[in-house]
Amino acid sequence: MTSTQVDPTPPPAVAAPRWRSWLLDGLSEQAARHPGPHGTPPAEHKGHPWWRVMCLTGVDYFSTLGYQPGIAALAAGLLSPFATLVLIALTLLGALPVYRRVAKESPHGEGSIAMLERLLPWWAGKLLVLVLLGFAATDFVITMTLSAADASAHVVENPFAPAALHGANLWITLVLLAGLGAVFLKGFREAIGIAVALVGVYLLLNVVVLAASISQVLSHPIAIGNWWEATTAQHSSPLAMVAVALLVFPKLALGMSGFETGVAVMPQVRGSAGDDPAKPAGRIRDTRRLLTTAALIMSGFLLLSSLATTILIPQKEFAPGGAANGRALAYLAHQNLGEAFGTVYDVSTIAILWFAGASAMAGLLNLVPRYLPRYGMAPEWTRAVRPLVLIFLAIAFVITIVFDASVDDQSGAYATGVLVLMLSASFASTVAARHRGHRGATIGFGAITLVFGYTLVTNVIERPDGLKIALLFIVGILLTSFASRVHRAFELRAADVVFDATAERLIEEAMAAGPLRVIANEPDERNEEDYRAKEYSQREETHIPDGGPVLFLEVLVEDSSDFSAELHVHGVERHGTRILRVAGAGVPNTIAAVLMRLRERTGQVPHIYFNWTEGHPFSHLLRFLVFGDGEVAPVTREVLRRAEPDLRHRPRVHVG
Repeated sequence: MTSTQVDPTPPPAVAAPRWRSWLLDGLSEQAARHPGPHGTPPAEHKGHPWWRVMCLTGVDYFSTLGYQPGIAALAAGLLSPFATLVLIALTLLGALPVYRRVAKESPHGEGSIAMLERLLPWWAGKLLVLVLLGFAATDFVITMTLSAADASAHVVENPFAPAALHGANLWITLVLLAGLGAVFLKGFREAIGIAVALVGVYLLLNVVVLAASISQVLSHPIAIGNWWEATTAQHSSPLAMVAVALLVFPKLALGMSGFETGVAVMPQVRGSAGDDPAKPAGRIRDTRRLLTTAALIMSGFLLLSSLATTILIPQKEFAPGGAANGRALAYLAHQNLGEAFGTVYDVSTIAILWFAGASAMAGLLNLVPRYLPRYGMAPEWTRAVRPLVLIFLAIAFVITIVFDASVDDQSGAYATGVLVLMLSASFASTVAARHRGHRGATIGFGAITLVFGYTLVTNVIERPDGLKIALLFIVGILLTSFASRVHRAFELRAADVVFDATAERLIEEAMAAGPLRVIANEPDERNEEDYRAKEYSQREETHIPDGGPVLFLEVLVEDSSDFSAELHVHGVERHGTRILRVAGAGVPNTIAAVLMRLRERTGQVPHIYFNWTEGHPFSHLLRFLVFGDGEVAPVTREVLRRAEPDLRHRPRVHVG
């Protein structure tokens, strides 16, 4: 019998439509190698100094000054400075140590989600990651919509704004989001340079505004007296003030946004020239510097802005519809420094708030391709930037319309996303410290975890809309992820197939005697009797020619929740039997991938032989989807059918 030869001439390539090539640009690149400031830079990329990268994450973190003082005044009233002090303490003593630990544990930008992924095996770890991705999506998407909404408020409230723009917050927000999407559709290569300029100008203008406000307060000390008298009139004792400040500070959680982004941008930090790629000590050191410097700068601005806005702005102006609602520092800029300076401040605030959305979008583009395609829970085109940009932009449009571009109404959802990520990071840091036997760090991180847990629960109770929005994101991610996993279950799912030297020799010997014939075998006892009985039954039931050599193929499923990996095939000779052994995520997909690789390597169409499995087809399908085995023969044939449409070149499947 002669073997079936494979025609080596590939079919002519069909040119893809120009729009499709543009939309899927970069799809052939590896995960997290896509354009964007948070993607893993190519090997030749030297990175940037830590302070420049700090400005990239700072467009998200520092831009909260645009709305945080107003939100603090609404939440805490005259006690806003005390609640802000509590927030600063939690930032410097809680969030900062946690994320310094996260930077050490995940120096390649994976963040706390990757730390938690390693804690739970099998499907439990994947499910946890999907839930955390839902909260992360809430955080990043609401960052875009809330920041754009606050930017539109600065546009509308500017005295030089045309009358036609008054009340047009919704349309202005949508235009800003569309502009943000256009930036990413074109490309996002020079983000750090733009971020440095925006952050530098914005912080400088805020220094001027706060200096003028402090000067006004010091020149009119009666303002401090009036504020203190009003505060003590509302609260009977200093202890009551502290208690109220502790109770309301969870509403101020927006002031801690940006830490997760700060870790995500780690691959952009230059570090030291001699850094070990696996454990880049210089990058870890400089990222910790980045996080510490940003936290100290932001803490100072938060405290001064809270004092200035609470003392100098009437409380009624913070309410919805008030002149300081969502733009407290801009209110002071116009009032104390004139309309011209106030307009310059507005333009700077609008720019950095708009670009804060860019930082959030880049975070999403770094996060989603890092996990979902690897799990098989998203199509391969999600590794490309532009389709994801369009999806996230559409979601942002819907959220903006639903909330009518209101900053106050979206703050609950934003705080929920931020706090869940911080809670997960603190918990992951606690577990990491415990695994390394660091008792003091374990106790400290455990206490921080409890504080973040309390803050999250309090925030959810007071503003359940945030949890509802996050649950919508989670349900959406779960449903689409599992639907994609089922849809992609019949792919080859192998990044590459590599044979060791023994496997190569066994294949050569078997191929020299005729067509390559492979028997699929479950790796049970692996004794001589089992192999002899298996070979005899297969020769009898599927009519393998007597005397012809056969190879046994055994697949070990290590983690069926994984989707794709590089397959390493090991050759073994045992009891006079030639065996190929390989570990994979699913038996049928692994067998099909090995057969396709054998065809490419030998130039012959291989034959694979199975026994039917007893049981109900539906239960076998569920076993395949969950455990990676089930009724192997028909699934292997289906995987091969999809991988090779040409019947002449498709590996032959025999079942007896």
